[in-house]
Amino acid sequence: MYTVVERELEMRLVLSPERSVPVAARLGYRSDDPYAVHITFHIDSGQPVNWTFARELLVEGVFRPCGRGDVRVWPSKANGRSVVLMALSSPDGDALLEAPAAQVSAWLERTLRMVPPGSEGGQLDLDDGLAELLAR
Repeated sequence: MYTVVERELEMRLVLSPERSVPVAARLGYRSDDPYAVHITFHIDSGQPVNWTFARELLVEGVFRPCGRGDVRVWPSKANGRSVVLMALSSPDGDALLEAPAAQVSAWLERTLRMVPPGSEGGQLDLDDGLAELLAR
């Protein structure tokens, strides 16, 4: 049995320094996948776009720039409010997204209460999984 923490929010897809468009998104966290966060973007493509990356990256990115490669996260200000910027790169293209820092932080806090940092390994049922593999 696992627990899920989800949060619907509106993010902004930054098209240029002067222009951004709203994007509906869902943050997701599952206790049976304790190291990862999942973000689903609902864009006009018919199919939602899913991204998965380390929860630790998002936790750190709320406070300071972090990440390299496909996912980079850093705090910033937009129109006088605190935001978290996420630069996502894939073979299909790059996107810069802006999320309200308060909403992201509140959701992250819920995930950290559910599975405190450092206790993630205890959430994984590795012993049973290993025993099952070895029994085959």
